[in-house]
Amino acid sequence: MEEIYKKLTEYILDWNEKINVTAIRDPEEFYEKNIRDSLVVMELPEFRDAKRILDLGTGGGFPGLPLAIACPDKEFFLLDSVAKKLKVVAAAAEEFGLENVDVLNMRAEDLAKWPAYRESFDAVVSRAVANMSTLSEYCLPFVKKGGYFIAYKTEEAMDEIKAAERAISLLGGKIEKIVPGGIECSGHIFAVVKKERTTPSKYPRKAGLPSKSPL
Repeated sequence: MEEIYKKLTEYILDWNEKINVTAIRDPEEFYEKNIRDSLVVMELPEFRDAKRILDLGTGGGFPGLPLAIACPDKEFFLLDSVAKKLKVVAAAAEEFGLENVDVLNMRAEDLAKWPAYRESFDAVVSRAVANMSTLSEYCLPFVKKGGYFIAYKTEEAMDEIKAAERAISLLGGKIEKIVPGGIECSGHIFAVVKKERTTPSKYPRKAGLPSKSPL
């Protein structure tokens, strides 16, 4: 399994010479910060029990691509609004024969209005760099009742996570636990949010508002 992740590292970094996917150019640093870091979520039962998973703000395919390789029994949807990055993600999914990956090029605010995707996922994971309140407004509308939103956050984000409790409640969720990422993880902790109630239909608000004016 280790070998395939090294090949994925090489493949993405080769693409990176043509399309700017990541600021990390060193293969070892890329492997640690994008591959190994992505996989730590597999330690969580909330992830292990999920079958249909959305990676929101996947960027160059993380954590979605490494997780799809590790979990062929799960179905992954990798969402991002930046088409050039998703071109690389789609090419990588084809190159590595990942039939359990679908690539979605849309804004979360728009896709969340589609009945086929709204509240249809067992888990939503995200490494996207955004305020926890903003990220929750993007992610929780996709999570089915009883499912989980799992945010990769840094240890410095504890106050930010605490401050997002009201927004999360408005969106139908509740912070269940904060989990350290462990030594395998490059500075990340996990904020695990359980979806307890249906998200009101007005959320997420129209494009741009969740980031400009967090709940």
